[in-house]
Amino acid sequence: MNDTILNCLMAINLDVNIWTARRKLTPADFGGADLPPEELASLGSKRICDPEELKIFGTLKARAVNLLDRHGVRFLGGWGIPEEKAPVLVEELDRIRDEFLAARDTFLTRYDDAVRDWIARHGEWERIIADSTVSADYVRSRMGFRWQVYRIVPPAPSDAEPVAQGLAEEVRGLGRTLFDEVAKSATEAWHKCYAGRSEVTHKALSPLRTIHQKLAGLTFVEPRVAPVADLIGTAFANLPKRGRIQGAHLLMLQGLVALLRDPSALMEHGQRIIEGHRPSDLLDALLRQDGSAENGRIASADEPEGGEDDMPDLGDDLALDAIPREVMPDLKPVLPNCGLW
Repeated sequence: MNDTILNCLMAINLDVNIWTARRKLTPADFGGADLPPEELASLGSKRICDPEELKIFGTLKARAVNLLDRHGVRFLGGWGIPEEKAPVLVEELDRIRDEFLAARDTFLTRYDDAVRDWIARHGEWERIIADSTVSADYVRSRMGFRWQVYRIVPPAPSDAEPVAQGLAEEVRGLGRTLFDEVAKSATEAWHKCYAGRSEVTHKALSPLRTIHQKLAGLTFVEPRVAPVADLIGTAFANLPKRGRIQGAHLLMLQGLVALLRDPSALMEHGQRIIEGHRPSDLLDALLRQDGSAENGRIASADEPEGGEDDMPDLGDDLALDAIPREVMPDLKPVLPNCGLW
């Protein structure tokens, strides 16, 4: 087992409980109606409070999950985070928890009124709602926001090998998990910011900066992580400091995002950089101006001239096969080598 990784890693478990405002439907709710037996069908649930009243809690939980996703990697049912970032992340979780508890207190002060309003809106079903209401104290006990930060200590070397096997497999898989998470984020960025665009603003760099920050903080989990982070950093350095991003610069970003969407290709490229190739080699190839890439558009030889509406949809595929070979030479199905190997 690689103890170096565990020495740099803290584990964090997020434990957020949200009352669902649901209660199980019972046969009594239907006044003795003829219902199928339980072995054939089960009854669902009923809401005893407006779900809109509880939306804020789901939003705050999503904020906490997003925070940990941006800085950590999924690990042992929670997240593995860089040790040096633990204080900052806990501080932000503190703020989210305070908002959660404040929202809970606000909700509970008007809980009885909220239930009465819900019953009034569904007067014909008043009985099955009213018979299932619970106290505000019960609701409070079902709502909480907690987390635990801890360090993983592997079993002693003298222990039997099977004891440590499961943890060793989790640690070995951290690199692949990280690249898979990067690919998911890059795919979201592609569809949201880059697919079919002839120009973007610097706001489109935000998801790439998040990916870069995540990789830069987790370089210790896998040797190929640092080269990929360097590649993204080199791309940022090649962009204009202000104004819209278009032409060859946009083409470079589209190629970079396409690369980030493929975990296997990304790891292969990281390995090539470890072996001596420079991160700028791929980017230099993408930066070459070519007459068929006007204003950042990727045009085919038989495509008629047209405006942005005629632009091909690049979202479903990586669109690497649509990039002219003068811009990205010697293309391969998985990863363009750009002369690197």
